[in-house]
Formats: sequence, C-alpha cells, structure tokens
Amino acid sequence: MTRRLRCVPIHAGNRSTGAALKSLLIVYHSQSGTCARLACAVRKGAIKEVSLQVTLMRAWDAGVRQMAAADGLLLVAAENSGTLSGTMKDFFDRTLYPSIRRELVLPYALLISAGNDGRGARAQAERIASGYPLVRAAETVIVRGEYSSVQAQAATELGEAFATGLSMGIF
Repeated sequence: MTRRLRCVPIHAGNRSTGAALKSLLIVYHSQSGTCARLACAVRKGAIKEVSLQVTLMRAWDAGVRQMAAADGLLLVAAENSGTLSGTMKDFFDRTLYPSIRRELVLPYALLISAGNDGRGARAQAERIASGYPLVRAAETVIVRGEYSSVQAQAATELGEAFATGLSMGIF
C-alpha cells in the first residue's frame, strides 16, 4: 500500500490588513503523488507573500468559477507518455469556452513533472493555453524524475516568484 499525499482546497492569506487581496489559484493533478507534493511546495512559496490569498485545488475540483475569482493561475501538471496528463487536459477542456465567454484574462505559470523530458507536455499545455485569454507570466518549469528536495526547491521558488509578481502588479 502506497502512501498518497492528499492536498485539499487550502486558502491562505493575510486578511487582517483590510485591503482587498489579490488571489492566486494553484491547480494540480497528481496520480502518483509527485505533483501533489510539488503543488504543496508551490503553495509554500506563494504564501510567503502575505498580501495574497492562495487557493490550492485538484484539477477535478477546479473550474471557471474558481478561475474567475483569481487574479493569477499556476498549473502543476504531469507528463504522461510524453504528453500532458489527461486530468489537466480535462481541466483545460472544461474551462476553455467559459473562460473565453467571461473574457478572463489571467497571468499564468506552469510547472511540469516529467518522467521523460517534459517537452511534449510543455508544448501541449502552452499550445492549449494560447487559445485562452491567459498570459504566460513566467517560463515553464520542468522538473524531471522522482520527487526530491531539488524539485521541491524549484517549485517553492516558482510559487514565491509568481506570487510576488502578482502581488506587485508586475503581471
């Protein structure tokens, strides 16, 4: 029996300021547990930005309503057989046309967990995202192999950098 890390919707942010907070939505899919751990590391970096509300959701549970409530989107996806994981593709399929109708223009970043090289999943995700009213705010980060402290550090740094840029209004 393998131990699976379960990430559930988590909201974090400094609500005591009274100011309207910007919000970051982190959406992930994880079959093996690696992307769940990476998403949690992204969240760990993002919550360092205290003037930002951070929400972490599984791709199955996230939709256009959550995207509409967010100021930025960070996707954590797996490469499966050289392409984007089916569940992340499902998230894109369910949200594409409603996002276009709502004219949701969101900055986004993408983290790919790859057993191979990740280039196929990156190309597919970036091609799909180009049809959205999404604006790529950071270069896609690809981590390869089994989950490690190096991967966790890369995910944490991406989360922190994206959250800081979002909070500062850079994108």
